[in-house]
Amino acid sequence: MLSRLSRRSFCTAGGPRPWLFVGLGNPGDKYKGTRHNVGFEMIDTFAQSQGIEMNTVHCKAIFGQGFVGDTPVFLAKPQTYMNLIGESSGPLAAYYKLPLNRVLVFHDDMNLPCGVLRLHDKGGHGCHNGMKSVIYHFRGNKEFPRLRIGIGRPPGQMDPKAFLLQRFSLTAQERIDTALREGVDILNVLLSKGLSESARRFNTEQKYKHIRLQTLPA
Repeated sequence: MLSRLSRRSFCTAGGPRPWLFVGLGNPGDKYKGTRHNVGFEMIDTFAQSQGIEMNTVHCKAIFGQGFVGDTPVFLAKPQTYMNLIGESSGPLAAYYKLPLNRVLVFHDDMNLPCGVLRLHDKGGHGCHNGMKSVIYHFRGNKEFPRLRIGIGRPPGQMDPKAFLLQRFSLTAQERIDTALREGVDILNVLLSKGLSESARRFNTEQKYKHIRLQTLPA
């Protein structure tokens, strides 16, 4: 069974180097389906697409592991709550001795229209508390890839914190569901072709999607 494969069998010398995908979110039914949890949803959607079971707990995260082609992949949904999420992602990267350019973080982003994605090789935290925690536990290193999942901005004078913890409207959820499927597609390209090529192709496609969606309500 995949869950019984050892760290050594996943990190065999000579084979493709593993990737660690970390989705950001909050644990528990209270937060399921909220805007702040789209990182968890991306992990679940990818896991389901590959038949990877998220059935163990490791380094304070719900965890799964498998292969996509010949490439080993670790999937994690930290259970520490958002503001402390680095307490899981940092030890996971250290446990598998992964360079940070093989750790891809999925997170919600209010600076992108709902349903628009961006794939980058590095960046700041963008005032996202989960990303602040991840960077802190990566010893301040910001040079790790991330998949930003647009959730749009709060309407009017709405408190951003309240907006993040709301569930999506029907229209917005449809856009997110489409975005998650697009995310699976680009992750498969990333695992086979590498980050640079997949990001260049993907971000061009998403740029035009951004133009279409930025003026539409969600």
